[in-house]
Amino acid sequence: SSYRNRSSSTSDYFLASRNMHWIPVGASLFASNIGSGHFIGLAGSGAASGIGVAGFEQSAIYILMLLGWLFVPVYMSSGVYTMPEFMKLRFGGRRIRVYLSFLALLLYIFTKISADLYAGALFIQLALNKNSSGWLYLAILILLAMAAIFCIAGGLSAVVWTDFVQTILMVVGAFILMVLSFKEVGGLSKLVEDYPYARATNRAKDHDNSTCGEPSPYYLSLLHPIQPGLSDYPWTGMIFGLTINSIWYWCTDQVIVQRTLASKDMIHAKGGCILASYLKFLPLWLLVFPGMAARILYPERVACADPVECTKICGSAGGCTNIAYAELVLNLLPTGLAGLMLAVMMAALMSSLLHLQLRLHHLHHGRVGGPKPAGPSQAELLFVGRVFVLALVGISVIWIPVIQNTGNSQLFHYIQAVSSFLAPPICAVYLLAMFWSRTNEPGAFWGLMIGLIIGMLRFVVEFSFTVPPCGSIDPDPRPAFVKLTVGNVHYLHFSCILWIITGLVTVGVSLLTEPIPEECLYRLTFWTRYDPRIRHPLEEEDDGDDDAPATNGGHAENAVNGSNGATHQMEVETHAEEESIFQRIKKFFSFAPTQEEEEGPKVVLTESEKAADAAAFLKEPPFWKNFVNYNAVVCLALTTFVWGFFA
Repeated sequence: SSYRNRSSSTSDYFLASRNMHWIPVGASLFASNIGSGHFIGLAGSGAASGIGVAGFEQSAIYILMLLGWLFVPVYMSSGVYTMPEFMKLRFGGRRIRVYLSFLALLLYIFTKISADLYAGALFIQLALNKNSSGWLYLAILILLAMAAIFCIAGGLSAVVWTDFVQTILMVVGAFILMVLSFKEVGGLSKLVEDYPYARATNRAKDHDNSTCGEPSPYYLSLLHPIQPGLSDYPWTGMIFGLTINSIWYWCTDQVIVQRTLASKDMIHAKGGCILASYLKFLPLWLLVFPGMAARILYPERVACADPVECTKICGSAGGCTNIAYAELVLNLLPTGLAGLMLAVMMAALMSSLLHLQLRLHHLHHGRVGGPKPAGPSQAELLFVGRVFVLALVGISVIWIPVIQNTGNSQLFHYIQAVSSFLAPPICAVYLLAMFWSRTNEPGAFWGLMIGLIIGMLRFVVEFSFTVPPCGSIDPDPRPAFVKLTVGNVHYLHFSCILWIITGLVTVGVSLLTEPIPEECLYRLTFWTRYDPRIRHPLEEEDDGDDDAPATNGGHAENAVNGSNGATHQMEVETHAEEESIFQRIKKFFSFAPTQEEEEGPKVVLTESEKAADAAAFLKEPPFWKNFVNYNAVVCLALTTFVWGFFA
């Protein structure tokens, strides 16, 4: 089946032929976001401090509407396959898209792969009842071995359908566990009543004589006070900083946006966003409340409040709330269902590695820019890319001890903190690129560079010092200046500061340098998305990217020249007869589409026809347009009610 699923063209590989229905699109959006790190992280943060962490899920609903109604129309009309391509068309040059591609790769390693590896390995470690770090790394090797076998499937279509099946299993298994956990604690009302009293018997005292392990007094609130140390979710950060991080993740991240670009049309893209929005109401009930139940049911383990005891239980002196969901699975579910939930978590990790491989394919496929090497073939580049995946996963494994020993030992907070240090500049530049035509390449580039420097400073300082957990006799190694500027500035507040600085630098440099000509921006900003005029390229499109998208949108295949294509096909057929066995085996295990699998002759369109076709692609049937708009209003009303009810 691996051979049959290999994609037959570039469009198949990157966009699943732009033929995906709204149901798999929406399910894939949800599954791409909710991985094993979320199972462990959301439930763990729920056990630690209540429902505040659910604000991250509720905020995503607003941003998914921005994705479907503001961002995707521009991406669709521009005719791009990937986000680096959009940067290429919008700004020209190579340095921005090269930088963004590799930064996205690093963010994926530190916030997705390493977190999913840690979460899955923690689950296996607990299932085997082994608490040593050696068993943790053995579990990681088991996960990686299974993922390596799984990753021989190909193309976005395979990933989307994998995510679709994973979503079904995920929701069904989590729903069963939610029912069992509510039943075990006596219902939702009993859970709310008992949570404030769920404490471990042996609780240490901190240096200021305060008792460790006390439940948060704001456990039923999404918005907490601003004062440092009083809460994990200050309301200013949850409203402003979280919005910035969410726009980066949902509206500019390649893995997420690619799902919507694979849709049949705008109606299916919006429908997928709406389905994902409805699914985002589930984590509060399927993950956060069960995490709170785990604290009530297993307070000595989940709510441990002594560094020595916690190290014995889960290997982390800062606390063991990360084991909340695994404790429920292993203690409440029958053996078969527990195995199913473990399979879902492993499937999430495998999906994450496939996403990583797709990212590398974008880099090797000429999607980042610059001439392709004259020597190695595309298949050889992809073969090297597989080795590169192993190297990047190795970095993720090495980074796991840092995750395990972060300040409050909450996996979800670690993920959000890293995103807050590196993602806000990307959000600022994309927003300006979309909605302010005066933004140019020098402004965007220097805004990103200043943002990177400031963000990396916070990143390095944050993880250079291990803050002693509550109850530890070790002194705090951080200098007073670091405590003031880092310890007292919540990562969501830092996200706001970084976003503002990046935006100011981008605007300032753009105003001091030459603007981009108007004729180069047709269908590249929100205000010109319907413009049918021919877009003039900022630079020569033929920079070695022989399968770059058409300049004026539409499908790249439409730009293929018939005679040249026929000549090339003859060369490929002649070469195919001379292929060695090794080359054929390597091609079998590569994602590279073969010429034999390419479709027949393509229709050649003029530039004006491509431009008109790209603009017309956004048109929606009136009935279905109203239908998705009404559903969007319902989603927004429901999530606003949830915010108000739990504020």
